[in-house]
Amino acid sequence: RWYVTGKVASDPLYPAVLHALQGTTAPLLDLGCGMGVLSFYLRAHGFLNPIHGMDYDPRKIEAARHVLQNSPEENLTFAQGDAREGLPAHLGSVTILDILQYFPPEEQARLLTEAASRLSPDGVLVIRSGLDTPGWRFRFTRWNDRMANRLRWMQALPVHYPTAESLTTTLTAAGLTGTLQPLHGHTPFNNWLAMFRRA
Repeated sequence: RWYVTGKVASDPLYPAVLHALQGTTAPLLDLGCGMGVLSFYLRAHGFLNPIHGMDYDPRKIEAARHVLQNSPEENLTFAQGDAREGLPAHLGSVTILDILQYFPPEEQARLLTEAASRLSPDGVLVIRSGLDTPGWRFRFTRWNDRMANRLRWMQALPVHYPTAESLTTTLTAAGLTGTLQPLHGHTPFNNWLAMFRRA
């Protein structure tokens, strides 16, 4: 509870995603949903579209389901799954938050292309990722992700951080158009936010 409270208060991700999804009636597929923090945040701020969260870590899915049992929300589900094995059937919006660095380049491209194929005409693909750029922010981000694995918060070590060019090139080739901008907020992380739609 204290972790979630502190994260929501300090991380600019949540209001940014809420803003990106405003105006769409499309259901949301949240890849790498973790404990469902984004889903519950969106619900608390009036986003009532159906949400399906998927995460590789069964412990985090169990935690999300536990919260859901104690405060049931309609059209909100969580499932354990590995994005490497494919994405569930879906047509709407998609979020990919803080997981791209755990995929090698070819798997990143495949995941992004598959996510793009899940977008509806009014859907939006929202991605938050650390990018490989010069400077201390990237070095700190990489160190933090490695520590998260050592502390067993994350199940894997980061293997490859995308660049702005690789990200936009893949999404453009998938028929999308959008923007990529820094999302550092008051944090030391080299986080960037991508918002793409069908061209």
